[in-house]
Amino acid sequence: NAPEVTITSVTSSIPENAPPGTVITLFHVHDRDSGKNGQVLCSIPDNLPFKLEKKVDNYHSLATDRALDREQVSEYNITVTAVDFGSPSLSTHTHILLHVADINDNPPSFSQTAYSAYIQENNPRGASIYSLTAHDPDSQENALVTYSLVDSSLPLEAPPLSSYVSINSETGVLYALCSFDYEQSRELQLRVTARDSGDPPLSSNVSLTLFILDQNDNAPEILYPAFPTDGSSGVELAPRSAEPGYLVTKVVAVDADSGQNAWLSYHLLKATEPGLFSVGLHSGEIRTIRAFLDKDTLKQNLLVAVTDNGEPPLSATISVTVAVADSIPEILSDLSSQAAPESQDDSLLTFYLVIAVAVVSCLFFTFIVLLLALRLRRWWKLQVVQSAADHVGGVSSSQFLGIDGVRAFLQTYSHEVSLTTDSRKSQLIFPQPNYADTLISQQS
Repeated sequence: NAPEVTITSVTSSIPENAPPGTVITLFHVHDRDSGKNGQVLCSIPDNLPFKLEKKVDNYHSLATDRALDREQVSEYNITVTAVDFGSPSLSTHTHILLHVADINDNPPSFSQTAYSAYIQENNPRGASIYSLTAHDPDSQENALVTYSLVDSSLPLEAPPLSSYVSINSETGVLYALCSFDYEQSRELQLRVTARDSGDPPLSSNVSLTLFILDQNDNAPEILYPAFPTDGSSGVELAPRSAEPGYLVTKVVAVDADSGQNAWLSYHLLKATEPGLFSVGLHSGEIRTIRAFLDKDTLKQNLLVAVTDNGEPPLSATISVTVAVADSIPEILSDLSSQAAPESQDDSLLTFYLVIAVAVVSCLFFTFIVLLLALRLRRWWKLQVVQSAADHVGGVSSSQFLGIDGVRAFLQTYSHEVSLTTDSRKSQLIFPQPNYADTLISQQS
């Protein structure tokens, strides 16, 4: 007879934080043979965190031998073997299935201790910046992770972090809430918290550095020469005896961008005397190429462009006036003498413009007066003609009689109006009436 194993009580699930010695199964072993053939030995595999304890009356218990970890092994299939001491020995195998229940004993964890992300400045609002993912080895609600932003290294007077970035609490995706400006802030220090939904909840933090990359969005700014504020002309002096290579002045410019976006180059776009001055490509120094000649203008106007190395490149221009003179009083007298004819020409031009406007105004007024006179004359002539017509039509019809109502009186009046350019010589002629086949009464 093989040994018989009878399970009296069993636990199908045990929490992973169960202390060592927690009883899982209680069973009874019986062999109907006698002597050594009835003696039974129970055992389990050695690699399991469990142990067998023999109780009274051939009862045995299966208990935990050490702490369990569901994240390593979530289920055990325990085989209990009962073997007698007979010859040959007989055995019985009993299988016990045990589930290890999860507890919230693991906080969410990130794959790195720190993260870094890069974003171009002038980014569109709402753009995705970065995505963080934390893993929780627990199960069900204990593994449900939510994300949030904790703090940053922004100054106290700066706007809150919530005005710069936000994070999706479910996915861990970060979004930009504003358009970043490299010239104002070049990096942001963020701290992201991942928290599970266990009871009690566990959490972990990770740092995220957001680096803002520069774009070529700032044109060069020219610091010198600056526009004077004291009413002066801002003229640079160059002596007449200057040799080729003489340093007249230097254009100084800066660019708020960084890297190659701030590399500046200088170019001479326009000059009063081409070939007289040159501008250093990277220094901005304005130097003479040759000596001054008598035919050269005393006042030289230069147009200098400053261009950065960005993509696309941005530029700024500055107008530089160079006066050729050995001293300040000399250049002032020369410039004033040159300016006098120019001012005289301006005065003559203004005078001619005033005369022209006056003549045009007089012609226009004369035309209006003539037009009104012609209109009045035409109206007066029409009045004279109308009054003459009214006089002719005023003859009484009672002066003419018909015979028996059969024959009618026929009278034709013809009139002729002779008009000349002089209203006093105008004539109105009324011919004598013509009577045809009519009887002249005694009255007529």
